[in-house]
Amino acid sequence: MDDVSRKREILEGCPPGHADRDVALYNLAYVVCERYEKERTIDDLNEAVTLYRHVLELRPVEDEKSSRSASLHNLAFCLGCRYDELGAVDDLEEAIKLEREALALRPPGHHDHSASLNDLGVYLRKRFEKQAEVCDLEEAIPLLRKALELHPPGHQWRSLTLNYLILCLSSRYESQGLVQDLEELVTLRRAELELYPRGHSDHATSLHNLACDLRRRYTKTAAVSDLGESIEVHRAALELRPPGHRDRSSTLDELTLCLSTRYDKLGMVADLEEAIEFGREMLKLLPQGHGESLHNLACNLRKRFVKQTAMQDLEEAIDLLHAALELRPTGHPDRSSSLCELAFCLSYRHDMHGVAKNLEEAVTLGREALELCPLEHPNHATCLRNLGRNLRKSSVQTAAIRDLEESIDLLRRALELHPIGHPDRSSSLYELALCLSLRHDKYGEADGLEEAILLGREALGLCPPGHSDRGVILHNLACDLWKKFQYPRKAAAVVRPTSRADLASALFGLSQHVWDQFRKEAMVADLDNAVCLATHALELRLPPEDDSVAAWVQRVAKGANSDELAMPGRMVDNLRTLANYHRVRFTTQHAITDLNEAITLYRHTLQTCPAGHPDRASSLHDLAQCLADRFREQLAAADLDEAIPLQQEALQLLGPGDAGYDISQRCLMTYVQMKIKAQLTMMSSDDSGVTHLDVEQAIRKTASETLKTMPTRLLHTHTGTLCNRDAQLSHFFRSQQYTQLVSRCKTRDREQLMELIRTEVQRYFQYVTLSHRWGAGEPLLRDIEGQMIYNMLAIGGLAKLQGFCAVACGWGYLWAWSDTCCIDKNSSAEVQETIGSMFAWYQQSALTVVYLSDVPDTGSLGSSEWFSRGWTLQELLAPKSVVFYTKTWSPYRYLTSLNHKRDVAVLEELESVTGIERRFFNCFSPGMDSACSRLQWASLRRTTRPEDIAYSLFGIFNVHLPVMYGESAENALGRLLAEIVSQSGDISVLDWVGDPSPFHSCFPAQVTSYRVLRSRTSQPNAEEQCLVISQQPTSFKVLRKLRGSLATSHLPHFLGRSLSLSNIAHRVLPVHRRTPASYASSEVYDFHSLAKVPLPRFSNRLLTLPCIAYHVTSVQLKGADSSIPNCTYSIQASGLMPLEIALPTKLEDLTRPQAILHLVRPWHSKLLEPSADLDAVTDRQILSALGTPFNALLLTQLPHNEHKRIASSTLITAQPVNRASILNSKIRIFNVV
Repeated sequence: MDDVSRKREILEGCPPGHADRDVALYNLAYVVCERYEKERTIDDLNEAVTLYRHVLELRPVEDEKSSRSASLHNLAFCLGCRYDELGAVDDLEEAIKLEREALALRPPGHHDHSASLNDLGVYLRKRFEKQAEVCDLEEAIPLLRKALELHPPGHQWRSLTLNYLILCLSSRYESQGLVQDLEELVTLRRAELELYPRGHSDHATSLHNLACDLRRRYTKTAAVSDLGESIEVHRAALELRPPGHRDRSSTLDELTLCLSTRYDKLGMVADLEEAIEFGREMLKLLPQGHGESLHNLACNLRKRFVKQTAMQDLEEAIDLLHAALELRPTGHPDRSSSLCELAFCLSYRHDMHGVAKNLEEAVTLGREALELCPLEHPNHATCLRNLGRNLRKSSVQTAAIRDLEESIDLLRRALELHPIGHPDRSSSLYELALCLSLRHDKYGEADGLEEAILLGREALGLCPPGHSDRGVILHNLACDLWKKFQYPRKAAAVVRPTSRADLASALFGLSQHVWDQFRKEAMVADLDNAVCLATHALELRLPPEDDSVAAWVQRVAKGANSDELAMPGRMVDNLRTLANYHRVRFTTQHAITDLNEAITLYRHTLQTCPAGHPDRASSLHDLAQCLADRFREQLAAADLDEAIPLQQEALQLLGPGDAGYDISQRCLMTYVQMKIKAQLTMMSSDDSGVTHLDVEQAIRKTASETLKTMPTRLLHTHTGTLCNRDAQLSHFFRSQQYTQLVSRCKTRDREQLMELIRTEVQRYFQYVTLSHRWGAGEPLLRDIEGQMIYNMLAIGGLAKLQGFCAVACGWGYLWAWSDTCCIDKNSSAEVQETIGSMFAWYQQSALTVVYLSDVPDTGSLGSSEWFSRGWTLQELLAPKSVVFYTKTWSPYRYLTSLNHKRDVAVLEELESVTGIERRFFNCFSPGMDSACSRLQWASLRRTTRPEDIAYSLFGIFNVHLPVMYGESAENALGRLLAEIVSQSGDISVLDWVGDPSPFHSCFPAQVTSYRVLRSRTSQPNAEEQCLVISQQPTSFKVLRKLRGSLATSHLPHFLGRSLSLSNIAHRVLPVHRRTPASYASSEVYDFHSLAKVPLPRFSNRLLTLPCIAYHVTSVQLKGADSSIPNCTYSIQASGLMPLEIALPTKLEDLTRPQAILHLVRPWHSKLLEPSADLDAVTDRQILSALGTPFNALLLTQLPHNEHKRIASSTLITAQPVNRASILNSKIRIFNVV
């Protein structure tokens, strides 16, 4: 009798109700499950599930024997097995539920705690495989980690837990690409290898898996050591998988890939040869053909062709790729890669033989590949670049401009997908530069050549000396520079150089010509261009075996043969000339890097001038001068100690009367005196602690005064700590910069001292400001005070703050300010000070970092909510330097400039997104000029707290008003507008359409009323009229424009004399205009007294407003239309053409019975102030300007001679009837409430 039969008999002896029935059921279920594991009979599994369910019914709670948790665990196991057999998701869901309950009954310390941890992790991993929900992996991984801790080496379940944890981490890495998962994977693979030592059946598999993960880590981190280890581990696995082994091909495949990758990285030909050898063996193991193996072998053969130019390699690669394409028909996921590679090879064959059909086929294949690789495909950028390259070649061959234009478009798109840091960026830059240069050759487009040079320079910077592509990139860049700088008077006679030597000579000659221009005109750009040209000329002169000037100099100095020594003449001239350029640029721009470069070049020059050389004395003198200059700048005694013997040697090589003798003697004396003075200063400092004045006290005072103009608290970017002003000063006084400043001050005279202190203190305390859209979880002052933010958990707003500080630190700045945590928002006084100072803080910041959390790397500025927020308007306008960052903290468009405000493309986007003219981004001054325009900029923005929309404009208008949180938005905006009118008298702020404010009838309730919408060319219907503000020039804009063309000597006289058609065109003479301190509201001025009208005033909520007044003589309600909710009125006013307005309410509801109405044009005599820079205009022009349509205000009279604006919800466009009506118009002073 077997074990199952015995357990059945025992169960029969324990009928329902028996005390031991649960035990009998459990034991029978257990042995039935064991039999299933041996025989894999589904009936046994179903029976075990049923039995365990009965057991659970009899074990409702856990006891001291852990009976229920064991039953839960075993039933979950059976359900998990049945899921594996039948795939029923309900079984898996129930297994997870049961194992969760079992785990809850098996807390840490329980002898079966690790088993439940392990199995629950396994079930969650299975559900992830089914449903691909990453949350299952997120839960499974920590469970399996805990289980692994409880399964130390030697534990029977360690390998199982290790295996499942590896599977989970591998899946999460494939899903999310987290490097930390890959790091842990490699560690676990090493632990797995320890479980399967050499001789174990799984040893080779473990080696293979470890090698694969090492290669994956290399692709992520570019650590060549990982690639090297991967290759060695694969070799070990390959030894354990000899020919005939079923897994040999997979190891060969991975090893080939690693060797090919290492060749790409290091250029070791032996790796490529071995990769080709293994690739051929792979093909023999797959006699039926294997598309991937064919493709990979072809790629390696193509690489060897590029290296050795053996045509048989290229021909074999083409044949293999044709075969691979047959195995990868349309619809195959890898067809595009074979198409790309075949197009690449055919393009090379065209380059070798010039057969047009090869290039045509390459273009056709490239187009097909591009269609198969949409934007999100990883090979999309490669397809763009390769097709662009082939179209460029086609344009050269066929002279088809459409091919060249398409090539440029494709390569621009490829470049966008190859951001800074991408390994293929340099090749895309180079290809695009070639195309732009070619277009310049055909059409002479200067802009295209400039861009080609910029791209070429960036590409060259990405290919350091020794890089395989540096030579060809340098050559093409040099050609473009030659095109740009060949000066016109010789352009026709100069033959375009082709060889490196000729090109070097041409560039060097051009550098001397540009240098001559600099000497005549002192244009910094000329000097920069001279340095650039001479630098590239020098590199072009280098022999192929030398990858740097230093290497060449050392080789020549060590005793090269006499033939080689004959060539350095031009090189040395180039060296000395370039050194001179750098030295002069240092004297004009004071960049120490130029001086350091000059010293390096002069050293090289000196090495080529051994004893007896006629130029040795001048080389010694030049180097000594530069070292003395650097001593003056940095006070490094070693520089002066070296300069003196150099100058002494130069003097010994010269005699009295020789050219340069006198100047060498003077320089030597100067250097000796400098050394003596420095020593005396040091001794004086040691004795008294001061030089000329108390240096340290002056520095402390300057530092304290500097900090008074800065934010109260700043983040220290190196440590991530928040520092108040005392802490900032403490950092400064402990810094190396402070020590160096004290030392430098001791050699300065009194006049230079304070300037040096101010400059260095301001440089130390330069800070970066953050501009961003507030989100959830922003860290406040209390959250980070006393903390190091880099050590805090990077979640929510804290991750943003850490990223910001890291960026600021990366730009080389020590201090950073964020409006989230650098303000004590519980202090109303500090909040008031911050709002009043924020514009100035952003304006004086060294850099403002704008973080666009909602813009992906390939997104556009206009998609960001940042441009719709109120506070960010001043954060855009105030700073001198701004850099936009995307949500991944990548510079927008991968631009590396320290100021996106200087980038033309970004400025165009900003202008389009904000509606602000680009000139304001770089030349904005706070104040009340163009007040209405500034309000229009803010009209599309919003703030979380309604009153903040007004507070956010305080800095832009440079007003200082109390901040009163809790007041209404209407009141806050009203106070701001009242201040603008009071200080400037600017009446353009009255030009709006919308609901009036309870603060004042002439002010809008919301800033949105200033929005500029479409222009009207015809009378709108009633609904449109309520919603639209005309974009046509208002009276304010027209007269301001006119003001700019009126001369001081003509206007007032014109306004003071009578006009007739006969004298309109005459010029006029000046009189003075008065601005009374006070005046009566009944004062009336005629047209000829416009210049004498007083300015508008606002006081105690009363607006005293001069207006050209037009008395309303007739208001008539037109026929009502029930389908239109508005009331349309025909209005006639003396001196104006009839007009219509549509109102949402009846006009009778807005005014008193029998009230007098006026349509008015607000008047400000400053509108007629002249501009001294322009000629006067004719009388006819003045009349024409005043006769233009204008946006009128409708005023109704109140008691006590006061008026109120009504009907502000609609645009009222009025126009004088004729010239006579303008001449007869009157200006009245209205008191408006």
